[in-house]
Amino acid sequence: MRKICRFVVYAAFAVALTGCGTTTISPSYTSTNPELMRIGGETPGNKEPEQLHLGSYCLQVLDKWKADGKTPDGQMIWTKDSFRKVTPCK
Repeated sequence: MRKICRFVVYAAFAVALTGCGTTTISPSYTSTNPELMRIGGETPGNKEPEQLHLGSYCLQVLDKWKADGKTPDGQMIWTKDSFRKVTPCK
């Protein structure tokens, strides 16, 4: 019985060493649409509010970029918020 317990302890230790010793997968910070997320650099420019005529009403669209954290190597992650509101047509 003692040999079995010793074997289990050594096996668990070996599994722990193997798990900690393997290389980790490095994250990939990419986006298929750079208009939604960008990595690094300065703050992307915000556009002026846009008016969309949608038949019986108009929609005002305002896009704003914000800093949303950093990558492990210190680059800023920029994400875009899009705000919409119904406005009277001019």
